[in-house]
Amino acid sequence: MGTVIQLKKQINNSYFDLKNSVEEKLVLVEEKIKNKLTSEVDLVQKISDYHIETGGKRLRALLTLGSSKLCGYLKGGRDINLAACVELIHGATLLHDDVIDNGDLRRGKKTTNVIWGNQSSILAGDYLLSRCFEMMVEDGNLEILKLLSSTSAKIAQGEILQLQHKDEVDMLEETYLNIISSKTAVLFSAATKVGAILAERNNKEKEALEFYGKNLGLTFQIADDTLDYNSEIIAFGKKVGNDFYEGKITLPIILLFQQSNDSEKKQLENIFNKKIRSEDDFTEVLKLISKYKIISECYKKADHFINLASNSLSIFNNTEEKKILENLTSFSIERSF
Repeated sequence: MGTVIQLKKQINNSYFDLKNSVEEKLVLVEEKIKNKLTSEVDLVQKISDYHIETGGKRLRALLTLGSSKLCGYLKGGRDINLAACVELIHGATLLHDDVIDNGDLRRGKKTTNVIWGNQSSILAGDYLLSRCFEMMVEDGNLEILKLLSSTSAKIAQGEILQLQHKDEVDMLEETYLNIISSKTAVLFSAATKVGAILAERNNKEKEALEFYGKNLGLTFQIADDTLDYNSEIIAFGKKVGNDFYEGKITLPIILLFQQSNDSEKKQLENIFNKKIRSEDDFTEVLKLISKYKIISECYKKADHFINLASNSLSIFNNTEEKKILENLTSFSIERSF
């Protein structure tokens, strides 16, 4: 994985190159989100303001702006509107996720469900989705409306599929990939494909950017799930173990179960069958992960999707925008924030 300093340098370069390339439009995206989330209902406004204040990387908005620029969409503000739309979909899923997972922290701050309760958080997520659909209709492009509406449906299905397989320690890797394809990768692919649609590029280029976004999203989620079991990343300020304590079965556990002997498999089954898992349980799992070098195995899996994402951009001309998106493929696996 390299040293901590090397990783941080690579991450910051690739992410901030994209951010700096569309900086002016990103400011307008933030304004669009803030304006769209105004409400006459006091509690809705409070939750919306709090959600905006928690910020985030705005990576999905950046992907929409970056892919639009790559495809030559320079005039007009439709990319700004749709980048905001993509972020609202993402924001809604986070609000819903925190309720489903009983989450208490998001980006270092208390979650909305902790402050205002589950019911208000669910309805706030629905409010974000409603505003997003208003923006899609305002854009007026049926292809984009179909893409983003179907994306929202797939995300919901991915969440349900994950719940269906919760604590299933012998989950197939194929099932895991189906879950993260729906939960995460589908919004990445929509964010990037939107750029090609806006610029009225041909189907081959639309599919290339869709494929790029999908594989970037898979890499992002695999890296995120791996960080949860990588104690070496504590130096970055990452809190490890969230997925473990919630009983989510992710790639590190799937690969670990595949490689464990019979007694270790039984141990893992017993741990994940518990309603509440302890710190000692987590320590035991980390020992097995270290024994079988699972972290490096996960990153090898992610490398495959990095290569697919990067190669999908080969049909585009060699421009600075293309270079930035190519370099971004390493951001997901090496990021420190």
